[in-house]
Amino acid sequence: MHNLFFKALFNKLALAVLFVLCNCCVFAQSVPLPNAFSHNDYAHKRPLRDALANGYTNIEADVFLFDNNLVVAHVNPYFKSHRKLENLYLKPLLQQIIDNGGHVYKNYDHPITLLIDIKSEANITYEALKSLLEKYRDILTSYDNGVVKEGAVTIVLSGHKPYSMLEAENNRLAFIDKDLRQPTRDTSVTNVYTMASCKYSKLIKWNGYGMFPERQREKLVTYVTQAHEHGEKVRLWASPENKVVWGELLKCGVDLINTNKLVALKQFLINTEHPAELKDPLKAVSLNF
Repeated sequence: MHNLFFKALFNKLALAVLFVLCNCCVFAQSVPLPNAFSHNDYAHKRPLRDALANGYTNIEADVFLFDNNLVVAHVNPYFKSHRKLENLYLKPLLQQIIDNGGHVYKNYDHPITLLIDIKSEANITYEALKSLLEKYRDILTSYDNGVVKEGAVTIVLSGHKPYSMLEAENNRLAFIDKDLRQPTRDTSVTNVYTMASCKYSKLIKWNGYGMFPERQREKLVTYVTQAHEHGEKVRLWASPENKVVWGELLKCGVDLINTNKLVALKQFLINTEHPAELKDPLKAVSLNF
């Protein structure tokens, strides 16, 4: 009787170990997707981990400065005070980079982007964020006296943006997500903007059904072209979550496809035929400072 019990227990433990090992193998073999952007990533079952398991190279976290802590939350940080930016994102990213010999993904030499959408007051929140980022300087893209040095992770700020603070700094570990609809804003200030975004419906009304109106397409391409001239990646957030729209956005040169459907977009990017440069991480739009 005892032998049967221990045999059954051993079999359960073996299955559990096998399950963990299989998950680790899948995680380690994730194909990096340069066009994939995990919108509101913290809302997923496993923040950061689900995105990395699906090969995402762009990840968003909404952040409040609450009780002197940087808390990841979309609306009210009071009920999310245990979800700290450092514990959910920076610490596990550091460990992943150590495990992979200096990169978030093995054999992927480009930075991934962690977009921090600041929900509380811009300058005060940035002051707190600066101190935290210093702890992770070794893995972050930096700007030092006119020189940008790529790290394994690039921090980009959105939401309430501390424009003047970053523009005045000669040494920093963060960059800014610009409003795509203001292509001429502060273009004389270099090494500040790495991304240009706006809400999909502010530019496009098409939902993926019927033909993509040519006038809307031309308008989008114009903005994309202007952003690319300044070395900025383009993202439209709150876009329709369907393959037809995703495909047209890529054709128009949009660099980052914003989604809450991690697996669906991953499968689309891997399986859909579109220009080779969109599938090859080495040919993805890079930080062009």
